[in-house]
Amino acid sequence: MTAPEKRNGIVVGVDGSAASNAAVVWAARDAALRNVSLTLVHMFETFVPTFPQVPMPSGVALWQLDDGRQALEQAVKMARDVVQADRKVAITSEVKPSPAVPTLVEMSDDAEMIVVGSTGRGAVERVLLGSVSSAVVRGAKCPVAVIRPDAPTPPLGDHAPVLVGIDGSPASEAATAIAFGETSRRGVELVALHAWSDIEFFELPGYDWTAVGAEAERNLAECLAGWQERFPDVSVRRRLVRDRPARQLIEQSEAAQLVVLGSHGRGSLSGVMLGSVSNAVVHSISTPVIVARSS
Repeated sequence: MTAPEKRNGIVVGVDGSAASNAAVVWAARDAALRNVSLTLVHMFETFVPTFPQVPMPSGVALWQLDDGRQALEQAVKMARDVVQADRKVAITSEVKPSPAVPTLVEMSDDAEMIVVGSTGRGAVERVLLGSVSSAVVRGAKCPVAVIRPDAPTPPLGDHAPVLVGIDGSPASEAATAIAFGETSRRGVELVALHAWSDIEFFELPGYDWTAVGAEAERNLAECLAGWQERFPDVSVRRRLVRDRPARQLIEQSEAAQLVVLGSHGRGSLSGVMLGSVSNAVVHSISTPVIVARSS
């Protein structure tokens, strides 16, 4: 039984920046593949004078509202231009006079996915991951896709695989579910990566790496078995490596059209809201990334 569509569909934070434009294009294509609606939202905070004696410039609020409307008009046009004629997507847009992070987090309660550009306009534009996108990834109640301005934008028929990182955690299970769905809709191969050692070992005398590797292979097969039955159309290529997960995901992302990760993994940092592996990958690659959250 198909789950009902969330009211907000796929939600995109729009600010007119290069990363935001890339997010709109990617989200429109994904909404078409999922056959769900697309919600474009521009948020702004009203200016508050630092000192009481500094008067508020006249017309600032109207300028902010007009700026937001122009950004959304451009975003709607981009979204419509990239969706194929036979894949109509219902698009709504809204300007919200409210802070971006709490607004997007609130909308995530009834969204299929939140899509943000990796950076926005202003002082944070030059950092690796902008303050808004980073905070939304940590706080959203649904999956979050982070898109960089230099992200490749393949056509719907692109044959590059989807890459998913699997470690057996609840967040990894959520990522696996998303990855199978995205792969099935794209009609491509799924690469399931399991790095079974996140510590760099030397060749320790007497350590049976063969037995450890065999156990890791069995664990990966168990993680995938149910999903392969549910998605028989998805061809899965398993990749087991004895290396740090982040390093392998970053390296193999270069050949993928999409990377799917859990919001945290097992290990010493598994309790943080955005784990060390997902944090490193989101900061380091140009390929679109979906960060899944465990329920």
